[in-house]
Amino acid sequence: MAKELDARIRRVLARGAVIPAHPLALTAERRLDERRQRALSRYYIAAGASGLAVGVHTTEFAIRDPHVGLFDPVLKLAAEEMDRADRNLP
Repeated sequence: MAKELDARIRRVLARGAVIPAHPLALTAERRLDERRQRALSRYYIAAGASGLAVGVHTTEFAIRDPHVGLFDPVLKLAAEEMDRADRNLP
């Protein structure tokens, strides 16, 4: 049985939410650049994004591979920045 969508989320989606694909920030060594990844999240949030779609670029599907190990950390960083933005709402 499908879980009911949270009422807050339903209201945001009903008003027309923008949820952009979130780019991946890597260092020259192709490792996660946490500082720049957080900066990208904050940029999209400041621009009015209602959410962030992590790991949806076709070039980034590999981050979902458990051997690559990037999906969970990138998702966690994006969630932390979204939560921080929510806490700072008036």
